[in-house]
Amino acid sequence: MRATYSIIVPMYNEEEVIETTYRRLKLVMDSLQEPYELILVNDGSRDRTASIVEGLCEQDSRLRFINFSRNFGHQIAITAGMDYAEGDAIVIIDADLQDPPEVILDMIAKWKEGYEVVYGKRQKRKGETLFKKTTALLFYRFLRSLTNVDIPTDTGDFRLIDRKVCDVLKGLKEKNRFVRGLVSWVGFRQTMVEYVREERFAGETKYPLKKMIGFALDGITSFSYKPLKLASYVGFAVSFTSFVYLVVVLLQKLFGGVDVKGWASTIAVTLLFNGLILIILGVIGEYIGRIYEESKNRPLYIVRETQGFHAEQRAAQGMDSSSHKEAVERERDYARS
Repeated sequence: MRATYSIIVPMYNEEEVIETTYRRLKLVMDSLQEPYELILVNDGSRDRTASIVEGLCEQDSRLRFINFSRNFGHQIAITAGMDYAEGDAIVIIDADLQDPPEVILDMIAKWKEGYEVVYGKRQKRKGETLFKKTTALLFYRFLRSLTNVDIPTDTGDFRLIDRKVCDVLKGLKEKNRFVRGLVSWVGFRQTMVEYVREERFAGETKYPLKKMIGFALDGITSFSYKPLKLASYVGFAVSFTSFVYLVVVLLQKLFGGVDVKGWASTIAVTLLFNGLILIILGVIGEYIGRIYEESKNRPLYIVRETQGFHAEQRAAQGMDSSSHKEAVERERDYARS
């Protein structure tokens, strides 16, 4: 029976929590008494996540497992789940249980009212530092000021999207993905449900400061070229200021006989302008780097193996049941050797 709901759970080193996550999701989805599938995407975990999920798949026919060949990133794992999902409504939720699975029922209720995107809006964020809360608040407001895309504040990737929205997103193959921004960009009828975000159930956060900065850059460069325009404005402003200052110095020398002194201040100003130039080059480099990534046209991800999918779902990904079986056998033979 074809699934009405597809629940996508990206995972990276979640051995401490994945069984609890599975039980809570199963309890919530069983209460609907409608067909569903749980798609667990292993994003190159280095712990026992993959083996635990493989065992769960043998016990539950509604479990689907996608195992990447390496770590491709959280946003790519979400994308893979959407590529394989067959449901009429697709829900994205992280494995750490900060987003309560019970909220999915509220999202489904909104979907049945006719909304095509239902995102979770955080009323409160437990267990997060003031620094993280403040930077997240500033980032989304800054991003909204740079682009015309209305990306809701205080939201993450926890959301429900309709089948038609998922099909549109599957056609967007850009490499540096910012899924929540893409969902807002495609439009459709959207609404929210509010909830309290809990503390992480177990394990460590998968978004330290370095990854958060990279994620923010992906969001900005994917939806705005205003930083490039700002670089031009700064360049014109600095050039104009320098020209005016040069005219003042020449006038003082020619008509006042005054030599402008102050080598220290001159060096300081020179260093300031050189710093601005390097920052501008860095901004340009970020955009050029992303153009380079797109031009290589490599696949977004590589799947090592799948488990629990029907032949129709594998065929939709360009791999029928026989070729899938042969691929898995080749991988096993390679592992033995």
